[in-house]
This record gives sequence, C-alpha cells and structure tokens, in this order.
Amino acid sequence: MKTLIIGGTRFVGLAITKYALSLGHEVTVFHRSDSVPPGTDTATHVQGDRLVDLGKLAQTRWDLVIDVCAYRPNEVALLADALGDSIKKFVFVSTVSVYDDSIPANSGEDAQLTSTTELTKLDATTVPVMEYYGALKVLCEQVTEQRFTNSLIIRPTYVIGPNDYTDRFTSWAQRISDGGVVNAPEPKSASLQYIDVRDLAKFTVDSALSDLSGAFHVAAPSGGVAFGDVLQTIVDAVGGPGCRLNWISVEDALTSDETFPLWADGEDIGMLAMDTSKALAAGLDARPLSETVAAIRDEFRTRPVQ
Repeated sequence: MKTLIIGGTRFVGLAITKYALSLGHEVTVFHRSDSVPPGTDTATHVQGDRLVDLGKLAQTRWDLVIDVCAYRPNEVALLADALGDSIKKFVFVSTVSVYDDSIPANSGEDAQLTSTTELTKLDATTVPVMEYYGALKVLCEQVTEQRFTNSLIIRPTYVIGPNDYTDRFTSWAQRISDGGVVNAPEPKSASLQYIDVRDLAKFTVDSALSDLSGAFHVAAPSGGVAFGDVLQTIVDAVGGPGCRLNWISVEDALTSDETFPLWADGEDIGMLAMDTSKALAAGLDARPLSETVAAIRDEFRTRPVQ
C-alpha cells in the first residue's frame, strides 16, 4: 500500500504515519521540517512547501493520501491539481469547528455548518487562519468533495495524547501531577469531548482501507462528558501530593491571570457533545481516558531535563 501523508511529522500526522508504518505501508511523508521524528525513519521523507513543491510528488500513483495540515481551500485545490487522478483514496482530516455555534448537543454529521458568507468577500488565501478557522475548514471540505471521488472526511474534537504540542490537555495533566490546589473553572457539567491521537490515527487509516466515504465525528464519548469528570479522571490517574481541584466561578475564571485550556468561557456548547454513533458503528474504538492520561504522565517522566 503506497501511502502519502501530507504533514506527517507532528502530533496527529505523526500518529497516522506511525500507524500506517505499523501496518506495513510504503509511506511517504511530505512536510516542511528538516528533521525526521523518531519512529518514522523507515518512511520516505520529502521536504517541501505544499504551496510550491507538490510537483515532487506528481510522478507516483498513490493508493492512499491523507492530508492533515490543509487550513485553506486553495491548499486542497493545489494538491488535487498536482496529484490529479493518481490518487485511489483521499482523506481530509478536518474538525468539528466546521459546525455553527448554535447546534445542539448530540448533533450528527448533517448538522448546520458555520457560514462561509463573510469569506466570499475576502481572500481565503490570506485571512488569519484562527479567526476564520471553522469557515476555512468548511471550504476545505467542499473542495475535497468536489475534487476527490469517494473522499473520507474526519472531524475530531479535541485531540489528546502523546506528542501533543498544543499543550491544551497536557497542561491540565501537568498541573494536576504537580500536586497541591489546582483552580478549575465552573461549570463542572459543561460538555467536553476528546480523542486519543492513536485512536484517531487507527480509525482514519482503517476507515480509508475499508473505503468508507463521507464525514465522521471521531471523538469520545458519544454525546460528551462533563468537564468536571474529565479533570477528576486526571486527578485519580496522576494527581500529585495533596492534589485538590478548587472550583471557581465563571466570573473569577474570566478575570483570572490563569489560563484554562479546553474551557469554553463557562458555556456549554453542542460542538463538544457530538453524536459519534456513525464512527462507532464503523469501528471507532476509543480507549479509556485514564489510559491516555497515563501515557502523558509517562511522557513527562521521559522528557529531557531543561
């Protein structure tokens, strides 16, 4: 199986690369980095910028192409232009941020997408990515469906686990493992969803090999879990000496000098409580949160001393 991964050296892409290699795929990774991450040395690494260097990939026929790093629709279009009909199966790793903020909890993959109307008046190749993140990803999905037959779209919520450079979930694990009193913002009941990066990688590749198409929510658990329960699971798994969660009001959290990753400013939003029954029926197997927390703890222990 000749597999091409666009952006396969960090976090999600890295996990997908490692899983594909474990299956015996002939993996090529296209990326800008000048280093080869541990565990990927048996892959072919092609260094380049996806805006100008995709011609380096054009002479090969690919059984599977997985794009984990397209943020703008022109990036997907350029990939389609460069590879054309040399691709048997294309997978775009998207996000649940494609949905409108108003969607209710337990929404399926047919829920209302966020509007792209404002972007039609702007240049999607230059607007700030984070300001228009969801709308840009909607446009990326649209180009994916237009340019690649039978494409597969993966929509994860928060991705967590080893090699997480975003430091969102890991910052909670670190604070809690340090012990003592840890401030946590209300409401405890706010919904949260996550997926271990290794489970995301497995589902993405396995689903492509099964020739699944369309969009899938890849998250756990289906319908979400309470934010308070997530933090308590971390406490139970890796809590340091005297660790105790100190729940503070939304008002105090908003005015605090502390940052609170994974917290939606006190709101309970449907986008973090998506229905994942479609992915579960297709084989999604999400490991217990405590197992992910333990892996993060082990990663802390093996990091070089700064």
